Amino acid sequence: MVRHPKPAAIAKFAASGKKSGKKDLGRMMMSYGNVYVAQVGIHADNNQLLKAITEAESYHGPSIIIAYSPCISHGLKEGMGRSMECIKEAVKCGYWHLYRYNPELKKEGKNPFKLDSKEPTGDFREFIMKQVRYSALAKQFPEQAEELFARAEIQAKERYDTYKILNDLQYGEE
Repeated sequence: MVRHPKPAAIAKFAASGKKSGKKDLGRMMMSYGNVYVAQVGIHADNNQLLKAITEAESYHGPSIIIAYSPCISHGLKEGMGRSMECIKEAVKCGYWHLYRYNPELKKEGKNPFKLDSKEPTGDFREFIMKQVRYSALAKQFPEQAEELFARAEIQAKERYDTYKILNDLQYGEE
């Protein structure tokens, strides 16, 4: 059974629109400098997931692992039984990015940030339209929805570009 968002909730979202990008909890935590941070997606890259869990567990300090997790409120059109495939698609299209930040690497003169996601190749719009929370908005408020979807895709690309810059930073002596 697919749960449909309430029309009032959709109207409120469309009326005001989300003008700012999604908050980036991982980057906020990285700014402390002493927190191990990983962003993962179960089934998207299980090797990356296991590395993140192992590194977080062995890190002597605060650790946070942020996982993409579809829920019933997303309204997956294919059903919650396909949530693992949904996570994989979220990473493939660039909706969700995989990375690890290990402050211990700075002590070794190495870059503490490791971008584990590859360049997105999937269709961002196709991915979000598989969720009722987005497709219902498109049906009720097509013009506003189109603007919000385009903005969300641009912001996801900008996040990935920022992660690439962090990944390519040089540390230590040259």
